[in-house]
Amino acid sequence: MKTRSPLPPYLQFWDLFLIELSNWRWAWRNLALTGTVLPIFGILLLGSFARQLGTHVLSFVLVGNLVMALLFEHMGKMISHFAYMKTAGSLDYFATLPIRKAMLILAASAAFLMLLLPSLAVVLVGGSWILGLQLHLHPSAILVVPLCALPLAGVGALLGVSFRTPEESAAVGRLLTILMLTIGPVLIPPDRLPDWLVWLGFLSPATYAASALRQVLMGPITSRLLLDAAILIAFILISFWMVGRKMDWREG
Repeated sequence: MKTRSPLPPYLQFWDLFLIELSNWRWAWRNLALTGTVLPIFGILLLGSFARQLGTHVLSFVLVGNLVMALLFEHMGKMISHFAYMKTAGSLDYFATLPIRKAMLILAASAAFLMLLLPSLAVVLVGGSWILGLQLHLHPSAILVVPLCALPLAGVGALLGVSFRTPEESAAVGRLLTILMLTIGPVLIPPDRLPDWLVWLGFLSPATYAASALRQVLMGPITSRLLLDAAILIAFILISFWMVGRKMDWREG
């Protein structure tokens, strides 16, 4: 019997992206609300303590809370989404289609990021106004923001398919989110952290995401951006490979 050849990867991504947007089109208000309120309150709280410490420390407060939004709302939604699909049997259905695993992860990540972008913009503009910081947006931010989100999406998908129930996945995800925010210079500059926390931060993609975002949003751009980008790409490849190992699939 003649079988239909799989679509090119970009068409697989587009079809899955539209499916994911359709699934979550009613939840955008909730995503926008929770993705905005928590970071803004974080900026207000930490900013009240850090205001006298200078713009360098305040830049960590601003960008660190952007990373917080990505962790809670992007990685967190990926965890719950993939855990639900595993429990409901949706992953078994997708596995019968001539599509690639990576395209499903990319499409889900792109859909959640698109829904989260308005919240990130509000946090960035509102947070800079609250803290009295001047933004220096670099055009490369268009590439850096998705690059920062994809490793977290990979980790979220991995957690979602690795545990027996959505509740277990969510609990581990919350713990990991707190760890990523507290180890390494994400919310707090490295010179104000114990050395062991700084070293542990090198194991977290949030550390490199925060560094890259500070450069493209606050300036200046340095050679560190290339290192951050390279390590974020490595996290993407490793996390996607690990998800692929956990998901039984007939590759299209």
